[in-house]
Amino acid sequence: MFQAIQWDPSLGIDLGILTLRYYSLMFLIAFASGFYISKRIFIHEGISLEKLDKLLIYTIISTLAGARLGHVIFYQPELFLEDPLSVFLPVSFVPNIEFTGFRGLASHGAAIGIAIGMYFYSKNVTKKSIFWILDRITIPVALGAVFVRIGNFLNSEIVGKATNSDFGVVFVQLGESFPRHPAQLYESVSYLILFGILSLLFWKTNLKQKKGVLFGIFFTLLWTIRFLVEYVKEPQVAERADWLFNTGQLLSIPMILIGLGIIYFSNQKSQNGEVA
Repeated sequence: MFQAIQWDPSLGIDLGILTLRYYSLMFLIAFASGFYISKRIFIHEGISLEKLDKLLIYTIISTLAGARLGHVIFYQPELFLEDPLSVFLPVSFVPNIEFTGFRGLASHGAAIGIAIGMYFYSKNVTKKSIFWILDRITIPVALGAVFVRIGNFLNSEIVGKATNSDFGVVFVQLGESFPRHPAQLYESVSYLILFGILSLLFWKTNLKQKKGVLFGIFFTLLWTIRFLVEYVKEPQVAERADWLFNTGQLLSIPMILIGLGIIYFSNQKSQNGEVA
């Protein structure tokens, strides 16, 4: 009934002097689409677009720094001792000097980095509650996650487990001949649905007037999706494969609880008359 898809794409677009890797292209699309959506939100709410330019800078720096540090801390801590410069530079120095780009990025680290970045953005730029901006970046971040996971699929990385059937994708670049779950696409489609839900809640309801509720919903659903998709993913740390929950799931559980807590306390505050 099913026929496995043979997946063997090129890694990027050859521009002569350099190759534009698809993963990098997906990141550019993620930031560009996020900027466009945020611009619509800022115009709708009468916020200066000068503040939007600063938001883009804060978001890019906090996302990449958080994602890179998160990966090293959660999945590859030995780099701090074995090749510390590669933690912060797109270059590997061990065993040989090699330009690698910023590969090895963790979404949990990105989430923490963005939260920290938005704290400083709120303090230095908007002078509003941090939840004002967190509520409003949920939509572009959800859409950005769609493109990042597509980039992972194009890179044949963060693959799913073997399906043990004819259903699935054969990642030829991994030197394999059996189909796996396209876990990256499962996650990407789920984030697209999340993007639709958040867009509907923001534009068609008054939830954006309740500080933190939209962000709490986003955080809860985002990490629930991540927790569930991990069941069909290959563990990123082989030594932890026999744990009850893998690293991605263990990191997602407190995120889900934080999201639920934010929803609860934000609703309590809104009932007491506090609005954004």
